[in-house]
Amino acid sequence: MINMDRYRQILTRYWGYPNFRPLQEDIIRSVAEGKDTLGLLPTGGGKSVIFQVYALSVEGICIVVTPLIALMKDQVENLKKRDIKAVAIHSGLSSHEIDIQLNNCVFGDIKFLYVSPERLDTEMFRQRVVSMPVNLLAIDEAHCISQWGYDFRPSYLKIANLRELLPGIPVLALTATATPDVVNDIQEKLMFKTKNLFKMSFERKNLVYIVRNVEDKTRYLQKILTQVNGSAVVYVRSRVRTKELAEFLIKNSISADYFHAGLSNEIRDTRQADWKKGKTRVIVSTNAFGMGIDKPDVRVVVHIDLPDSLEAYFQEAGRAGRDEKKAYAVLLYDGVDKKRLEKSMTDNFPEISYIKNVYNAIGNFYKVPVGGGKGLSFDFNVFDICKAYQLQAVTVLSSLKILQCNGYLEVTDEINAPSRILFIVNRDDLYKFQVLNAQFDGFIKLLLRSYTGVFNDYTPIDELALATKSKTTQEIIYKYLVKLQSLHIIKYNPRKNTPSIFFLEERLDDKNLFISKESYYDRKERYEKRVASALMYANGTTKCRSQVLLSYFGDTESFRCGQCDICVRRNKLDLSKLEFDAVLEQIKKILKLESLLLDDLVDRVSTDEDKVLKVVQWLLDNNKILRNDEHRLEWHSHS
Repeated sequence: MINMDRYRQILTRYWGYPNFRPLQEDIIRSVAEGKDTLGLLPTGGGKSVIFQVYALSVEGICIVVTPLIALMKDQVENLKKRDIKAVAIHSGLSSHEIDIQLNNCVFGDIKFLYVSPERLDTEMFRQRVVSMPVNLLAIDEAHCISQWGYDFRPSYLKIANLRELLPGIPVLALTATATPDVVNDIQEKLMFKTKNLFKMSFERKNLVYIVRNVEDKTRYLQKILTQVNGSAVVYVRSRVRTKELAEFLIKNSISADYFHAGLSNEIRDTRQADWKKGKTRVIVSTNAFGMGIDKPDVRVVVHIDLPDSLEAYFQEAGRAGRDEKKAYAVLLYDGVDKKRLEKSMTDNFPEISYIKNVYNAIGNFYKVPVGGGKGLSFDFNVFDICKAYQLQAVTVLSSLKILQCNGYLEVTDEINAPSRILFIVNRDDLYKFQVLNAQFDGFIKLLLRSYTGVFNDYTPIDELALATKSKTTQEIIYKYLVKLQSLHIIKYNPRKNTPSIFFLEERLDDKNLFISKESYYDRKERYEKRVASALMYANGTTKCRSQVLLSYFGDTESFRCGQCDICVRRNKLDLSKLEFDAVLEQIKKILKLESLLLDDLVDRVSTDEDKVLKVVQWLLDNNKILRNDEHRLEWHSHS
């Protein structure tokens, strides 16, 4: 029997919580017993704490695989604030930086190594990982390993190879959104010895789901935010729309700001911080906002545009009400959404010839020769590619996803890496250099006074802060740093704000560039089904919203929530759920066999006439039963 006391002590010491949330303790116990484990916990369920607490309880290092560089960096910083040593490796680092970090993991006392999936199969990583004292392999966003999932990443398939280098090390896979097919696929792809799933119910009893079919979404949004007090997130698809809506809300005396990936890191950080602190009430954003956001008191999440999958909708809507108090998830829907999602089929799956054209454009842009490029990464700006080759950004990004699914390229999210320096001479040689080069002496002293650890590891620096201290300009600071690098005194990596593109394989010519059926036609079919499910949710008029969502994720035994817009309409009948369902089942059974006049149907149902009439009227209003030309009632075959 595993004694959980030490895990609770770690939880209290580092996070200040006396007890675990539901399922966290069970998952830790499973991992402690050496079992491969899959944890399916909704957004905000505390996934990272699980592997962090376990890894701190045993000797060695925990390897965490995650595709989200922003979240990776955030978790590393949070661990460091708790005096826990953690590092991150991703395509945004230079090979020298990666080399140093891997050495630290082998010879130092690092507890957590966060690594992006495209790094797993590199020779440098594979050579070092076998020398690391690994205690756990944690896979975040585990649905990315499944082609059945909505965000498949072929680089995740490399994790199985990593398991061969780490025999006997348990795997903990974690995700917030996975259908039953994806759950099975994750465990197979990660080579679980025995299937072992811990699943928290997706039901959110405090969250009220509402769909409104409205023409003027902007005015209806104002109405919602006037009626529901407290913090709010409004999701839209376009960057331009975020600014327009935020300005509209401000003009109508509602505190608001906008957020999207095109803003500078400083602006995004400030706006996110103001919203988290409550200085800004409403944040209007694209789906770039929310990852890693743990604000518990969001009272309403409004979607102005329907997402293309229920996975995306459920995850974003789930950011409301994490404090377990009543909150609302509102979807504003109209006919434009349907047309837009139908168009997205073409945007998401361009012709294969176009995809090959994009592949060649990228190879040419970065001057990668056919037969070369494997393992290389470059700063990536989609608009630069589009401008150079007259391409459309939407279809280029869609083409990249398909190329990624075929294992040719990997595009990371935006890196937002600060400038970093490392002194590559020892202190004695540095002193000699300062004596011989007096013009650099003051600047080197400034660096050494401002930052520690610069001889051991790459250290983040701030050129503006250095300029302020020395009463000069950032340009002059930059010139000094570049010159010191050219003299082989330091390694200097300037700040990066762009995503990276990583060549997983050598560049191929057209005839050898193969787009598989699984990555194109099968994914297109699954995408169409996900869009259809999202449209069905938006258009639904008869089934409880919560039940629709729970059923999608495999919970077919759930009960009506009693509070969504569908349930509220049904509740107005003054019938209990039990009474309504009993009458409904009788009517359905009778009318599926034959059509009847209303009076004949009432006579056949063994319940009070008034109740039968109420249910019949509701079924007629919601298109569940129809009147034929002879005024007879019949069950709608599509219901």
